[in-house]
Amino acid sequence: MPSHLFADRPAPQPPERDAVDALINRTRLLRGDVDAVRRDTSVIDDDPQLRWQRALCELAVHQLDDLGEHLGQLRDGIHRPTAAEPAGAACAETPAEAPTGSLLSRVGSAEWNLLTDEVSWSDELFQIFGKAPGTGALSLDELPSALLAEDQPLLTSMVTDCLVDGRPIDGEFRILLPDGGMRTLHMMGEPVLDSDGCTASMWAVLRDVSRLRRSQHIVVRTQDTLRHQEQMARAEHRMAVELQEAVLPPWRGSLPIPGRGTSGLDIAAHYLPSGSSDLIGGDWYDALPLPDGKTLLTVGDLTGHGIPATSAMAMLLGALRGMAVAGVDPGAVMGHLNQLIECSAQPALGSAMCCRFDPATGTLAWAQAGHPAPLLFRNGEGRPLPSPDGVLLGAASGVTYEQDNVALLPGDVLVLHTDGLTRQSDPSVGPETLLGLAPRIAQARTAQDCVRAVVEELGSAERLDDACVLVARVEA
Repeated sequence: MPSHLFADRPAPQPPERDAVDALINRTRLLRGDVDAVRRDTSVIDDDPQLRWQRALCELAVHQLDDLGEHLGQLRDGIHRPTAAEPAGAACAETPAEAPTGSLLSRVGSAEWNLLTDEVSWSDELFQIFGKAPGTGALSLDELPSALLAEDQPLLTSMVTDCLVDGRPIDGEFRILLPDGGMRTLHMMGEPVLDSDGCTASMWAVLRDVSRLRRSQHIVVRTQDTLRHQEQMARAEHRMAVELQEAVLPPWRGSLPIPGRGTSGLDIAAHYLPSGSSDLIGGDWYDALPLPDGKTLLTVGDLTGHGIPATSAMAMLLGALRGMAVAGVDPGAVMGHLNQLIECSAQPALGSAMCCRFDPATGTLAWAQAGHPAPLLFRNGEGRPLPSPDGVLLGAASGVTYEQDNVALLPGDVLVLHTDGLTRQSDPSVGPETLLGLAPRIAQARTAQDCVRAVVEELGSAERLDDACVLVARVEA
């Protein structure tokens, strides 16, 4: 850092004005682009990602403002008052006012002469310290008294190293203002040597970096919040996956259920996660042989994601299994599940289907609560079963769920699924896509082959929600 007291140094040459103007213009253009991004970044209080992005934009704008002002000072040189402008005009604002104007009002210089004990402060430095010029500049012994107590040893160490060992000063500390405010200053300085090489004085430039540090602090704080949220999301995802795996049937793939009468069932199922979210939803599927020789088939979907959805799903599926084992009819099961949701601590909405297959008669008794109807594939053609009345679980109180009976034949294939299977970003994908699989399902020899055909057709697309599919094939 050059000083005017170094008589042996050549006079510094000013930079080319055109080159500096070009840099200033480029900085202004970049600043405008960053500010446009900042304005486009909407602030949502509960979204740490957006808060962090906006904080980064704010910090970048502050830094580009400082860069532009530095380059402007480099181009224009040091401001010297004219005859019509008193030397103290730069200090016209009251000491208590924060120097929020140009860079010149936030950068001050000082020199402490060790031989004469003379102290020279620029008007800008008085502004930064919140002092009027007439009150006098602080000596090196008095300067630490303006700092926070915990920062005083740092300043003392930097000054000692500069005066004794000739080391440049480069550090930051915080000062207390007369009005109780606080500022962060960045100090750069060096010793000034006399002709004998001895330290004659110390010269320093102090810059108010309070705004910059506040912006940096906001960036760090929002980044920490975002990192914490991501850690919590990963932990919640892991817990939701573990809960889902603990609740859903332990079997994967095919589950043959032999019949006690004319027909048995070959069952296969598959869970497909959402393509647009890492969170686990409240979808379920299950197939359970009942004590009376019948078989429970069920699929369902609760609103929401994460642990609340999976825990509510675990509650409903457990209750459904218990009622099915007790011999409760599917329509009554839906009514009891609706009452259970109403009484739960966290009410939710959900769709569900409960089917009970009797292998002795080949009859499927089923009821639904706002759920897509089962698809019946027979003789190479597919169609949805007519749905009995039933509203969403949790949507209304005291409702009755109708129950319907369907006769199934050997070779029939029943496809149960949640609505997430056909809710995809591709508008051409819908329930008719499943019905279009009738030729492949007719050629399939097992329920697992049918599930594989469904997953190959719909599993690779971008789903808007997670989904379950369960296939039951009636065997002779």
